[in-house]
Amino acid sequence: MVLAGPGSGKTLTIAKRIEYLITKYKVRPEEILVITFTKYAANEMKKRFRKVMGDAGFPVTFGTFHGIYYGILKWAYKLNQTNLLSDREKYELIRQAAARMDWEEIDDTGEGKDYLQELAAEIGNVKNNCYDVEDYESLRYGVQRFRELFLAYEEEKKRLRKIDFEDMILMCRDLFQKRPDILKKWQEKFRYILVDEFQDVNQAQYDVARMLAAPEDNLFVVGDDDQSIYGFRGAKPGIMKEFMKDYKDAKQILLDVNYRSTAHVVNGALRVIGHNLERYDKKIAASKGKGETIHIQEVKDPVEEGEYVMKKIQESHAQGVPYEEMAVLYRTSLDARALSEVMAEHQIPFEMKEKPVSLYEHFIGTDIMSYFHLAKGDCERKYFLQVANRPKRYISRESMEDSHVSYESLRNFYCDKDWMMDRIDQLEWDMKMIRDKTPFAAIQYIRKGIGYDEFLREYAAYRGIQEEELTVVLDEIQQNSKACQTIDEWFAHVECYKAAMEETRLSKGNRLGEGSVNEDEKGVSLLTMHGAKGLEYELVFIIEGNEGSIPYRKAKMKEDLEEERRLFYVAMTRAKSKLIICYVKEKNGKDLSPSRFIEELFVR
Repeated sequence: MVLAGPGSGKTLTIAKRIEYLITKYKVRPEEILVITFTKYAANEMKKRFRKVMGDAGFPVTFGTFHGIYYGILKWAYKLNQTNLLSDREKYELIRQAAARMDWEEIDDTGEGKDYLQELAAEIGNVKNNCYDVEDYESLRYGVQRFRELFLAYEEEKKRLRKIDFEDMILMCRDLFQKRPDILKKWQEKFRYILVDEFQDVNQAQYDVARMLAAPEDNLFVVGDDDQSIYGFRGAKPGIMKEFMKDYKDAKQILLDVNYRSTAHVVNGALRVIGHNLERYDKKIAASKGKGETIHIQEVKDPVEEGEYVMKKIQESHAQGVPYEEMAVLYRTSLDARALSEVMAEHQIPFEMKEKPVSLYEHFIGTDIMSYFHLAKGDCERKYFLQVANRPKRYISRESMEDSHVSYESLRNFYCDKDWMMDRIDQLEWDMKMIRDKTPFAAIQYIRKGIGYDEFLREYAAYRGIQEEELTVVLDEIQQNSKACQTIDEWFAHVECYKAAMEETRLSKGNRLGEGSVNEDEKGVSLLTMHGAKGLEYELVFIIEGNEGSIPYRKAKMKEDLEEERRLFYVAMTRAKSKLIICYVKEKNGKDLSPSRFIEELFVR
């Protein structure tokens, strides 16, 4: 097991290891299997190996876990692409299974789509960790309820003769357990196995790799437990500890020199990660000099933060640092909203690898928009449908059949129910009340006067999510509305915002933001911390270094907090020469504290 810290040259290490096997030990190249996590990483590894070997075409197999195991399943079960379930098909099967079990109606857009993705993730988590669903306790969806949904989804998938992403690993595991003759064939084909990014493996992947490597156990794994950041996919750093227990004679090697970052960056990152208890202790030295100290910047709010970062980027570029050698990292893509607007406005080219999240595409944004349309007298059916029962008014879909709905048509439908008449009268009155208010005051009335905050509280409890996840979105929408004096101004603001966000979306995976003057000119990278893994830049900014952002507000358990700290460690170690960490004093009118990880930077 090679413990490879950030910037320690692990890709070259694997390439040289393969070369050593072939040239020193005369291992046949076709008996060597190199497994990693993405096609991109597998191709990079193949390129590096060819460079080491002088472009000689040695038939070593490079692939991803899913690619390799799918190849084995194709051979064993004669599967093809038609047997693979797309994400869209998976969500539809889950939605249908939920409908048959009398769950609440889940649509496939907006919050319904998010809910389906979260359900799919928990189903995947059961499989990735090799849990028996009969013993699995879903805290979020309820034990029996989730179990029934899981089994209904599996049954439907089986009927259609389809497999999902996680099934590829589990089916391979079952195949090898039931058919030792087939396992032996593949063991003889791949006698030398190298696994990259070993800290990212889940239990199912590890089980299959172990079976494949037996009985010779020529297994060479490279990873860094301090960079294990995919717990939501079943990865856990503890598997690296298990490896040394499972293979008691295994050698452990530490790549203890960081060739990427200056000493101040390396030592600062080690001070932070040293607060994690579940890890291999490592002493890592920087091959470069001390460099500049890590700079911590306090700013008033996200707008001032955006201005500060933008100015620093302009200064660095004037001093000769190319835009493509700068990156701004953040915990979630929502954190980049203020910065992306400032950069677009000042014509600074930038790239966003992940789709930016628009506040107004969130269901809460859609709800506020619908209320404002109704207040302005735009009574299209879609606006009534969106908010009629937010909060609960017991207005049925059947009462809103026409393309335009009026309060009179609702009264006619419920003419025999006095208590419903009162609710419809109240809705009409509420819309008159907010019509001439400023957007900020109107949203406050919707929250407190109409009871939308209470609706969010009940919605969060029902969906098993933290209420704060929703209120933070509503707070930001309300805070942004302060700049507008009328609802019409607010609509114009939203349209401008959507247009600006559209400009920053990527087409063909790599599109520049509105700030790009020259289409060939590369821009500053705006990335989530997860998206930055494996990358490196001369200058790195970490923004919104606050409690609630990093560590994320959802992280409550010790293992969750340790993963958040690993994520911060990954972000810090992307910097080659200069690292600037910002935190804001207030956001959406609320006072915030600096992240505990910033405090840890100063503790020696």
